[in-house]
Amino acid sequence: QVHLVESGGGTVQAGGSLSLSCEASGTIISINKMAWYRQAPGSQRELVAAIISGDSINYAHSAKGRFTISRDNAKNTVYLQMNSLRPEDTAVYYCNAYLLPYGGFAYINYWGEGTLVTVSS
Repeated sequence: QVHLVESGGGTVQAGGSLSLSCEASGTIISINKMAWYRQAPGSQRELVAAIISGDSINYAHSAKGRFTISRDNAKNTVYLQMNSLRPEDTAVYYCNAYLLPYGGFAYINYWGEGTLVTVSS
């Protein structure tokens, strides 16, 4: 059974920094993509940043220059360093992984339970 376990998040003042991490636990054959999404109240879930096969990185326009995604393949863990946070960054942040679990025949999307990030003005 694969689980995504998130940590980090919390409350910070505008201009501050927070770091999120997410470990994919369980028996995993391969991970193609690890990413962070977020969902603010009343809004749809949106991509924040993604790292694909360890090399290709995509950022949402709002995250470019402020957020950094990184991945530790040995630990099946993805990180999101968030700097210069703004009140509009307030949302529940979800970890996402597109991976092939042991015994599986296809890659599957997994989601974490989410962690709340609140940025006060």
